[in-house]
Amino acid sequence: MKKLIEILKGIKILSSYGDLDKSINGITDNSNFVNKNFLFFAIEGNDFDGHKFIEDAISKGANTIVCTNIPDNLIKKITFIQVEDIRESVYNISSNYYENPDKKIKIIAVTGTNGKTSIVYFLYQFFRSINVKVGMMSTIENRIDDFILDAKLTTPNPIEFLKILNEMVIKNCEYCFMEASSHAIHQKRINGKNIFAAIFSNLSHDHLDYHKTFKNYIDAKKILFDDLDKDSFSIINLDDKRSNYLIQNTKSKIVTYGLKNISDFNAKIVESNGESIILNFGSKDVTFKIIGDFNAYNILAVYSLANILKINKDLILEKLSELNTPSGRFEFLIGGNNQIGIVDYAHTPDALENVLLNILKFKKNKKLITVVGAGGDRDKSKRPEMGKIATKYSDFVFFTSDNPRNEKEDAIISEIIEGVLNDNYEIEVDRKIAIKMAFDRFNTNSIILVAGKGHEKYQIIGDKSLPHDDKEVIKKLIL
Repeated sequence: MKKLIEILKGIKILSSYGDLDKSINGITDNSNFVNKNFLFFAIEGNDFDGHKFIEDAISKGANTIVCTNIPDNLIKKITFIQVEDIRESVYNISSNYYENPDKKIKIIAVTGTNGKTSIVYFLYQFFRSINVKVGMMSTIENRIDDFILDAKLTTPNPIEFLKILNEMVIKNCEYCFMEASSHAIHQKRINGKNIFAAIFSNLSHDHLDYHKTFKNYIDAKKILFDDLDKDSFSIINLDDKRSNYLIQNTKSKIVTYGLKNISDFNAKIVESNGESIILNFGSKDVTFKIIGDFNAYNILAVYSLANILKINKDLILEKLSELNTPSGRFEFLIGGNNQIGIVDYAHTPDALENVLLNILKFKKNKKLITVVGAGGDRDKSKRPEMGKIATKYSDFVFFTSDNPRNEKEDAIISEIIEGVLNDNYEIEVDRKIAIKMAFDRFNTNSIILVAGKGHEKYQIIGDKSLPHDDKEVIKKLIL
């Protein structure tokens, strides 16, 4: 329970109606979760306008409404707070409600098109291995030290984010490692002013369904670095051609890493195969259990932060060499008859190409088979590129569904095959059947990549999330 006047501290209020000296038992932006004496945020979003749910929230016990437009029919005993920027207010009020946990823990936010989940998971593993209490917020799951919470979004809404952050503080976590999606940055779900370090992995084609243009997408990422203060760090992959644009206005301390360009922290790939990757750090070669050239960048991001924090370099490399990949990220399932299944989250053209190019390095005389689709109600312009890349690098491709949502599965696949380079493909809408066809037909001496869903345990069709797990399907099929 908190006093309303206390949690409004520092909030830019345009006008108010009603008592400000009342108790608040909880905060939410979902009228379904309102209880007695709750504060309800009426957020005008892309899909719903929270103002339409004010009456519902009040009927369920809300005693305070924070909104951008105060209703004409004011209700006695209900306090209305009008703010100019509702999203900024949600963050700041939530921070006050949970006693400003974002100022009590070092937040490391990882942003980029690909690699966010892996970098966050590697950071979590590394710091746990040196006995530092940490928390993690990722696409796969949220963790508070060794306690696991389900993750619904890549980056939670600010209410949930600050609640979890507060629990990390209570558990004496020193760091929170989190993914910062472009949506979350644009919607002010996180506040760059309270971030200790922001890591940039890479940038490629994605989320144009939301951002509309690639420039808008880049600019959304850029907000994170623009908001950092002078005592924060920007840890930047200098090999990405958009890196300089992202940091051109930042006040933070800039630290760079890369495999190609001369950076503050460099490494060189000595060997990369289907079992490990060997990186050279100046005078030392280190073997890592994880595979894939793209993971060299993810390792370097962690290496850079660890060095900034002045951790012993030998200890850094020792512990990094013990890292494991997160679930559904270039994850191998080995069968008999030289049959290998790989599950990966690659759902952008760049990610799919990276994964396929890495498989080509160690496939030798094996057939490379890909099962892939594209999400419905999402960026349509990347679909032909997915078709082009899949058919270019694979011996055979099964195009299938991947969270079609409210679009027709056949229509999505039709747009994918507009980009195919040859006829080395087949269409099977049912994802489970498509995977089975791949493993049955290429049941010997093959590598079968099932891409797009990774760790996900569902298939979204219409408004329903139906049970589906690529990895579990493969386990039943692999010889």
